[in-house]
Amino acid sequence: MTDVVMPQMGESIVEGTLTKWLKKPGDRVERDEPLFEISTDKVDTEIPSPAAGVVSEILVEEGKTVGIDTVVARIEESSAVAPAVLPPVSSPEPPVSSPPPPAPEPPPAEPSGSLSPLVRKLAREHNIDLSQVKGTGAGGRITKQDVETHLAPAAAPPPPAGAPQPRTRIEPLSPMRIKIAEHMVLSKRTSAHVTTIHRVDMTKVVKMRERYKAEFQASYGFSLTYLPFLTRAAAVALRHFPLLNASLDGSNIVYHNDIDIGIAVALENGLIVPVIRGADEKNVAGLQRAIVDLATRARTRQLKPGEVQGGTFSITNFGSYGSLVGTPIINQPQVAIMGVGMVEKTPVVIDDAIAIRSICLLSLSFDHRLIDGALADQFMSKVKQVLEDWSEEVL
Repeated sequence: MTDVVMPQMGESIVEGTLTKWLKKPGDRVERDEPLFEISTDKVDTEIPSPAAGVVSEILVEEGKTVGIDTVVARIEESSAVAPAVLPPVSSPEPPVSSPPPPAPEPPPAEPSGSLSPLVRKLAREHNIDLSQVKGTGAGGRITKQDVETHLAPAAAPPPPAGAPQPRTRIEPLSPMRIKIAEHMVLSKRTSAHVTTIHRVDMTKVVKMRERYKAEFQASYGFSLTYLPFLTRAAAVALRHFPLLNASLDGSNIVYHNDIDIGIAVALENGLIVPVIRGADEKNVAGLQRAIVDLATRARTRQLKPGEVQGGTFSITNFGSYGSLVGTPIINQPQVAIMGVGMVEKTPVVIDDAIAIRSICLLSLSFDHRLIDGALADQFMSKVKQVLEDWSEEVL
């Protein structure tokens, strides 16, 4: 017998909401096959079965929030399960005249081709025959928007003249949004937030990226962005100023030997911060590969529990949405987070002459309980120096 427990989907997460069972008692499940879905403030994802066998017992109902390591189900492993069928449930014989129940309809067929887990999930939930959905993605691939368009009802007729017009619409927060709200309020209540902002001349980085981006795309199959340069600079600075890579445990400072940087990834209904392990040991190409991999799997609900916990420092890139600067909230139990604004050409004064440079505003929110402003600015000055004097090759 194998106990199935609520996993910990982040270092500061103590509970999760079981949103949906994908199997019911008596169903067979294979090892690593999706068994149930959960939602926390860090992730909204499917949890795989820890063993192959038959679901013998479900202990937590859908919609219930329980603590981590709570047993939510039990699986009778294959070696302990009779090879035939589950024992029949005794019930009175139906009357002879009663017609036999109709055979259940087969599940809707899915078209061939690559489908994301989210598309498959929507199709299961709404009993959609995906062969009837027109795909607008690359190569005719069905996207989430295609499924939502298929589900959208026909436009409702206009209300009769003189009828009152509703002025509001109410819908409940998703479990993930509720957990995010709780975590953000907890962070503000826990840490004494202070933010410092530094202007960084990214011209050398911009030129390096322009020089290599076509070759990089051809070699690796994905684009070269500014984020791996910024992550590399942060990792170098964290080695010089290890207090920024620490955390607080009561009245103790916990120094982390490894530099594991979390990269904030925007989801459709929230935010998640998967972690790049050993970020200081990777070059720009390695960091870009890790960022693309984690972001892709975050958006397709394929992250593992260990990939969203244990971070020692975080970076959030709101510049990709056109923002110039922001004051991010610290990701507990870390003590600092760096925010990245957009890179844009700006007139600046150099040696009493006006020049056009590629400028980026970087912000650092830090926990003033542990870090003073002088140390925070020294850290950011090191980040600035690495970026402005960039000399590492990309390929």
